[in-house]
Amino acid sequence: MKINQIIRERRKALSLTQEQIAKYLGVSASAVNKWEKGSTYPDITLLPALARLLKIDLNTLLSFHDDLTDIEIENFVDEIHQTVLEQGYDIAFQKAINKVQEYPTCDKLIHSVILYLEGTLALRNVSEIEQYREAYETLYKRLATSKNPEIRDTATSMLISYARNRGDFSEAEDLINSLPFSTIDKEGQLAILYQQQERYQDAEKIWEHWILKNVIKIQTALANMLEIALQEKREDDANFFADMYEAVSHQFCLPEWMCYNAHLQLALVKKDKGASLSILQKMLPAMKTEWNTQDCQLYRHINGGSSRFFSSELTKTITDALVNNEEYAFLRDGPEFENLMAQSKD
Repeated sequence: MKINQIIRERRKALSLTQEQIAKYLGVSASAVNKWEKGSTYPDITLLPALARLLKIDLNTLLSFHDDLTDIEIENFVDEIHQTVLEQGYDIAFQKAINKVQEYPTCDKLIHSVILYLEGTLALRNVSEIEQYREAYETLYKRLATSKNPEIRDTATSMLISYARNRGDFSEAEDLINSLPFSTIDKEGQLAILYQQQERYQDAEKIWEHWILKNVIKIQTALANMLEIALQEKREDDANFFADMYEAVSHQFCLPEWMCYNAHLQLALVKKDKGASLSILQKMLPAMKTEWNTQDCQLYRHINGGSSRFFSSELTKTITDALVNNEEYAFLRDGPEFENLMAQSKD
């Protein structure tokens, strides 16, 4: 990122005007305006004060740290993953924050790292999670002003979730209303264009992403409709939504264990011990089976990697909850449950 972009973006992130920058540095507002346009540059004697005002170091201001490449970001996330496994979550968190401070303008790095750590936070039953989420929310607020629309929208969605979960519904609604609305399906339009240009592999790759993204949306919708039906005690509707969830997961080649999610939720809410254990006896072993997007013809161009780490961590989270949470105590009376837990450890 060039120095003029850094000055402009940091000024806006700190809610400063060009006039305030000018007054602090003893220059004219038009001079600051020219810096941000890239037509002139600050005098070298002003750089230390400007960096302090923008709350960055000189290396960042002078663009000595270029943005990381996609492969460098991918490798660093893999490194963070290994650190979580070998040294623990807190050390991985500190390593990630240090890297973000080294490359504070690299939105893709921040986006990739905090999404990974956010997901892992839930899976590993980390204690005192609020200290981490406070840091993540600060970073999401920074990303919510990103020029990358995908990163910006993801960050805003996470901020909505944070506000909603702490009961700040007014803030959540304001954030939702701030999202841009468009009836144009950019991915679909590109795919059709590529087809007309006979760029068939590019078009097919887009349609594969489109399918996977929208199937997950359908799953989410069905899970929420199931929850509503349960809350309103509409048992027939709840069973229907659970059946639909299973059928969609199966038909669209999602991991086998996902097919059982909705019926397990239904059985647990009903406190149906027999049905719950029967589903878990199929679901937990299925979670040990590696799932790769490219194994299915629907997603053969998507490099989604293996789900082994995610499913193994989720298995641990589920089994810990089954053993320790009071709401699942009805399952623990009898040898069937003990055998199930022993098999899941093996």
